[in-house]
Amino acid sequence: MTAGDCLFLFDTTHLAMWAEDLARERGIPAEVVAAPADAKAKCGLALRTMGTCCGELEAAMTTEGITYHAHG
Repeated sequence: MTAGDCLFLFDTTHLAMWAEDLARERGIPAEVVAAPADAKAKCGLALRTMGTCCGELEAAMTTEGITYHAHG
C-alpha cells in the first residue's frame, strides 16, 4: 500500500465483492487485497483505492448500502 491509499474492510466476502463491482462500474480504480492481520477484520478481504478516489468510493458504497470500515 502506498502513502495516501485507502483501505476498506468488510464484514463479509459478499460485501467486499459487491464493493469491487461497484468501483468497476463507476470507473473507480480499486483492487481486492488481503485484509491486514492487525485489522482483526471479520472478512479476510479488503478493498484498496488511491487516496484521490477515497471520497468517491466511500460515497458510492454509502449510496448503495454497502457497509464498510475504513482502516488506518
